[in-house]
Formats: sequence, structure tokens, C-alpha cells
Amino acid sequence: MSTQTLTERPARSTLFDGVTRYIPIGATVALLLVLYLGGIASFPKFDSPQVVAKLFIDNAPLLIIAVGMTFVILSGGIDLSVGSVMAFSTMCCAWLTVDAGLSAPLVVGLVLAFGTLWGLGIGAVIHYFNVQPFIATLVGLFLFRGLTLQISDTDVSMRDIQFFHWGMEHLVEVGKIRTGGFWLPNLSFVAFAVVIVAFVVLHYTRFGRGVYAVGGSEQSALLMGLPVARTKIGVYAVSGFCAALAGVMAAMGTKSANPLANVGAELDAIAAVVIGGTLLTGGAGFVLGTVAGVMVWGLLNTLIAFQGDLSSWWARIAMGVLLLAFILLQRVLARSGEKRRT
Repeated sequence: MSTQTLTERPARSTLFDGVTRYIPIGATVALLLVLYLGGIASFPKFDSPQVVAKLFIDNAPLLIIAVGMTFVILSGGIDLSVGSVMAFSTMCCAWLTVDAGLSAPLVVGLVLAFGTLWGLGIGAVIHYFNVQPFIATLVGLFLFRGLTLQISDTDVSMRDIQFFHWGMEHLVEVGKIRTGGFWLPNLSFVAFAVVIVAFVVLHYTRFGRGVYAVGGSEQSALLMGLPVARTKIGVYAVSGFCAALAGVMAAMGTKSANPLANVGAELDAIAAVVIGGTLLTGGAGFVLGTVAGVMVWGLLNTLIAFQGDLSSWWARIAMGVLLLAFILLQRVLARSGEKRRT
């Protein structure tokens, strides 16, 4: 492809510049406010601080894998394996500590290393063998779900392993719940730490700038001398690490491993990232938008729980409608950007 062709076809990220790049995340924040204010208007105790805190308790593992997914989607890829890797990691925590008798800290280190190595491996396959990310990571979706069921097809309890009680211990407790206070467990602060590190990496490091550049136009990134291979493999390593960490956090949150847990978690993560304003084709988006997208998902489930007479599937129906709306919004903004440059 010639330099002239590259200049005639601007990178996707350049179509979302100036004020335009903030419109999707602004829409997400506005949606969050509408949902929250609607909940306050409809339900008497919806304004309790613990309701907001519970969003970060229940959705901490999803937030972690969604942050990893943000790196992948920003680079122009996709990772369908994160839900299965998360379930496999949780089951490995149970199997290696309960049945194999290994120490819990060692098991956690092994699980996190495994997740990172899986990401490195699948990223290398995608880049060097030019395999579509959808197909390559679909392998992981089936592989690790099958391996999880091979380890055990029933729940495995970790309640006797004291190490896994740490996640739900209260790092912060303000007042009493009944008098309007709130509490947050340790696993929520692990999720916060992941978000902060991801924000710094994406916006203040060379690797983060490379992620945006590769997602905007891989050919342009190559012409600029950026380490495209290292970046593409790196984002999948980040995603694999986050999926494994989410599995560890799920183990600490439930103190058990369910082989059928987190089915569809990869789709929830993708939806949260896109609703959070990240361009599905890569090159534009914010990790803080992903946080807002996860909170939208959490608020939908909370509203349905407060309603009491609705199926939990209505949250997925609403999420599907919102996902379609945000994809259409992205297309409208992209076409507007193309017209301004012609």
C-alpha cells in the first residue's frame, strides 16, 4: 500500500478527534445518570450509598476483564476467550489448593502466569500467522471451558482455604449500613487498582500510545516505526492476565468454583467496552468509559432486582438494545468525520 493511499484513507482514530471523541462517553455518563435518578424516583432506598458500592462489589471481576478487553479492542482486535479463561482460573484455584494441596499464594501466582502466557501465545498466533482474532480466541473459549469441566463438573468449595476469604474482607467501612453508611471489600479495590494502572499505561506510556496507533491504522503504525508485533501480542497478554486475575477475584468473592460460571462474560465485557465509548474497530476510546459501561450493566441488574417481578434476562435485553444504539452512534460519528475530511 502506498503512502498516497494511506493519506487518502485516514486512520479510524482520526475520525474521532476533537469534541467528537467525547460524545460516546458523554452519552454513557448521561445514561448512567438517567438510570440512577430513575431508580431514586422509583424506589425508596435506591439512594443508599451501599447500592452504589454494591455495583463495584458485584461487578469487580467483570470490570477487570473489561479493562483487559479495552486494550484488545483499542488495538483493533477481539478476545472471546476471557470468560472461559476466567472460569478455568477459578477452577484451578480450587483444584490446586483443595485437591493438590498447594499453597494458595503459589497457586495464585501460577494462575496469573498461565493467563499471561496464554495471552502471549494467542497474540503471537494472531500476528505471525495472520489468524483472525475472532477465530483464534474462539479456540480458547471452547478449550478452557472444556478443560474446566474436565477438572470438575460440580462446584468445588474453597471455604476451608483461609487465603480466599481475603477478597471479601472489609478494607473500607463507613458508618453502618442501616444508617446510610457503606462498605467495600478488598476485591473492589483490586479492580480500582487495575483501572488506575490501565489508565496510566494507555495515556502516559509508549505502549499505550502504540495501542491507539495500531488500532487506528496498523499500516500507518508500521510506517512510523512503531513495534506493531510487540503491541499486538502485548494487548492479548494484558487481556489474559486480567481474565486470570478476574478468576482469582471470583474465587475470593464466592469461595467456590463453578464450572459453568461466567458463561457469556466475554460478551458482557465487549458490550461494556463498546457502551463505554470505545470504537469497536479500534483506535479510539477510554478505559474510564469502560468503567461507566460496566456500571450501566450493574445498574440495569440493580433496577431489575429492586423491581422484583422481572426476569434477570431483561437486563440482557436492555443491554442488547443499548449496544445496538451505541454501535449506530459510532457509525454516525464516523461518517460525519469522513465527510468533514472529503
